[in-house]
Amino acid sequence: MSVTRREFLRGLTATSGACLAAAMGWLAPLRVFAAADRAAFAADGLEKVLAELGATGATETTDVIIDAPAVANNGAMVPVSVDSRIAGTEYIALIAEKNPLPLLAEFSFEPGADAYVATRIKMMESAAVKAVVKAQGKVYIASRRVEVTIGGCGG
Repeated sequence: MSVTRREFLRGLTATSGACLAAAMGWLAPLRVFAAADRAAFAADGLEKVLAELGATGATETTDVIIDAPAVANNGAMVPVSVDSRIAGTEYIALIAEKNPLPLLAEFSFEPGADAYVATRIKMMESAAVKAVVKAQGKVYIASRRVEVTIGGCGG
């Protein structure tokens, strides 16, 4: 398949425009970057993370279900899902208790959305995976222990 001169120039123009827009910051996901809680992600211990998230007095609940393997063969890729059955859930944070930087991810939900997330996380060693949930002005926490056979954070 050969490309005509016209097709080549059209593609070159589109690519140049996209590169220029990216360089000027027009394509940056500003809402995502603005919402990042940098201090909480930099916190180096569970208590510091909970304090940064405003979750030091969180209520333990069984209405937040963490689905994760009891034993993870590879800590570099541990599948985890969180399902909050608390009405009005607006926020979920995932924490790996013994990681050097425990806060792994934050998720925000619009009103009326199902508060469910599924992802893969890295775990340095066997520890509790915690989910912090904010709903209707209250903070809840749930926990599930995961045994890791090979650490995924360089350990």
